[in-house]
Amino acid sequence: MASMALLDLMGGVALLLWGLHMVRSGIVRAFGSDLRRALGAAVRNRFLALVAGIGLTAVLQSSTAAALMTTSFAAAGHVDLVPALAVMLGANIGTTLIVQVLSFNVSAAAPALFVIGLVAFNRGRRTWIRDIGRVAIGLGLMLLALHILLDTLTPAENAPGVRALLSAITGEPILCVAIAALMAWAAHSSAAAVLFIMSLAYSHFIAPVAALALVLGANLGTAINPILESGSAGNPASRRLPVGNMINRVIGVAVVLPFLQPIADFILKLDPDQTRMAANFHTAFNVGTALLFVFILDQLAALLIRALPDRSQKADPARPIYLDENAIGTPALALTAAARETLHMGDIVETMLREAMTALMTNDRKLVAQISKMDNAVDRLHEAIKLYVTKVTRESLEEQDGRRAMEIIAFAINLEHIGDIIDKNLMELAGKKIKHLYQFSNEGARELEAFHQRVLNNLRLAFSAFMSGDVRTARTLIEEKTGLRNAELAASESHLRRLREGRPESIETSSLHLDVLRDLKRIHSHICSAAYPVLEQAGELQPTRLRESEPSLLSPPEAPATDVTLSEP
Repeated sequence: MASMALLDLMGGVALLLWGLHMVRSGIVRAFGSDLRRALGAAVRNRFLALVAGIGLTAVLQSSTAAALMTTSFAAAGHVDLVPALAVMLGANIGTTLIVQVLSFNVSAAAPALFVIGLVAFNRGRRTWIRDIGRVAIGLGLMLLALHILLDTLTPAENAPGVRALLSAITGEPILCVAIAALMAWAAHSSAAAVLFIMSLAYSHFIAPVAALALVLGANLGTAINPILESGSAGNPASRRLPVGNMINRVIGVAVVLPFLQPIADFILKLDPDQTRMAANFHTAFNVGTALLFVFILDQLAALLIRALPDRSQKADPARPIYLDENAIGTPALALTAAARETLHMGDIVETMLREAMTALMTNDRKLVAQISKMDNAVDRLHEAIKLYVTKVTRESLEEQDGRRAMEIIAFAINLEHIGDIIDKNLMELAGKKIKHLYQFSNEGARELEAFHQRVLNNLRLAFSAFMSGDVRTARTLIEEKTGLRNAELAASESHLRRLREGRPESIETSSLHLDVLRDLKRIHSHICSAAYPVLEQAGELQPTRLRESEPSLLSPPEAPATDVTLSEP
């Protein structure tokens, strides 16, 4: 019987953790990008950031997920350390709200949540409806888990051996703090640990003071994981936020621990229910810690900056900046990081393209060598982005996330091809021009520079379409493809006219001139690829550019369509 009770207990805890995971993953998949934008708009001052942290974590039920979002903003320089610390204070309060709800007897709602969740998940026509169904099923599982825990612990209430063992373990408050901290660290969730503590308190397995000490330990333990996951090999500055959050928790525990007995007596006078006592203390502790620290965050931030300074590193353009391994479990965050890294890769390609024309016009050997080194950095970033997105796609993704993952990989591949064309074609032409001391005619040089500038401008337009998904920008980019084709024909005709006039510079650089035009046009084709996913999703593409004709017995078999064109708006 004891072994069966232990098995039921373990199963209840596992079900509780899985339900919490389903709630969190459903919310992130449905509203992850919206939550990230809302957080980015709210971190302008500490008080807005505090409220944003409460709301964000109340929805996600994970202070770790809130910390990941906030850390990504801080790493990019979009948020200062003070509002980032305020977000974490609010996140600690937000995790207590689900505990407050579940401290009441709401287990009867579990069947309704299962039915609603199942119908929404299986019948929902939109992705976010299925994600809400996942959330409802997760909440139902949490309620069912609490019911299992209470049913498992209640028969053992009168077992003298179990009671003696728990009394010995929980007799010392400091030991209780250590045990609960270890439990919350292992579960990666203070909410799950506190709910389990509430089950023990409800069954009278632990004294009120021990229950409060265990709640303190759960709050302390949930701050351990962000520190460990931030790693020690990278920049020490990346650990400022989790270390600051840990300092808040440690000081709060140290202040409250000596007064647990009077606090327990006071709370029980207000509400004799020990389950509610644990939930209320959990909320009160985090609210009190937030009120204590929100006004002294400037001093805490200064201390953290001195203790964990930025490590000066040699600039390595091939080193990924935004690919956070800790975000892989949250697809919305991970794909945003991958898109930003792709834009970082695009910045290097843009520099290569801009400097390529300078190298061609000035016969600068040193610049040619530098551009070749840049292409090596582009190749390494391309591999890093591809591997990172592949890790994200190993888990099942929603349709929108899966489509975005493929867009990121496709754009990174096209950027890598552009880098290869610049390095292996344009720079080869530059080397040939330097070797033979060729010079373009003044008119020819102006035509090439104008053509090159148009390609460069459209590369920036492609970056905008890739990041924003704006249909108007994508249409403009595709329309530029036709415009650039006409510009190439005009430049070629102008060059041939100069050849007919017998200009010496045009004759000796004829092949070079036309090859540069050809390579820039090839680059532009890869640039325009950023527009197609945006237009396809908006239904702005027609399946073929070929004019329909009547089939004929004498005509050859119809070839498959290989191009697309814009549909009329």
